[in-house]
Amino acid sequence: MARPPRFSTEQLLDAAVRLAAAGGPACVTMSAVAQAVGAPSGSVYHRFSGRTALLAEVWLRTVERFQEGYADVLGSEGDPRRAARAASRHVVAWSRHHPEEAALLLYGAADFDRAHWSQEHITRADAGNHRTLAAVHGLGEALGAVGEQARERVTLALIDLPLSIVRRHVRAGTELPPHAEDLAEQCTAALVE
Repeated sequence: MARPPRFSTEQLLDAAVRLAAAGGPACVTMSAVAQAVGAPSGSVYHRFSGRTALLAEVWLRTVERFQEGYADVLGSEGDPRRAARAASRHVVAWSRHHPEEAALLLYGAADFDRAHWSQEHITRADAGNHRTLAAVHGLGEALGAVGEQARERVTLALIDLPLSIVRRHVRAGTELPPHAEDLAEQCTAALVE
């Protein structure tokens, strides 16, 4: 019987998240991840075919975890205005509870070498983005957002504004203030009410 692996894929991806949060995607290398968990480099190569696959997986795992909760919030309320406010709060709350992942997501997929991802990784990323944007646009329709300007207002309210609150603090290395969720909700409410 084969011996179980000493280092799990999750441990390796967790180390990659910490490296990316601390120094950006350039710091996520096969050897750096191995060193961060105290594993031989072969353990990393056993799970990921190369650095591009590692970068794709760390990005996708992080963004999918965020998108899952965000989509749940977008569809959880019967009242679209309440759902919009809850979604805005979720962006900030998720970032507060997952600061390293939030720091990672302030980069983009391109920073994680998306141009060289496998077709499987690209398909996975596109499917997640499509589901999330469809949920945002669906909520926009429920709010009566008709036309390009109205859709832009909903995107600003649900995505750009809460991210701007998060970005400023994460990039500065400061904790989100206790009132950050309230502020995000108030800004969103002002745009969708």
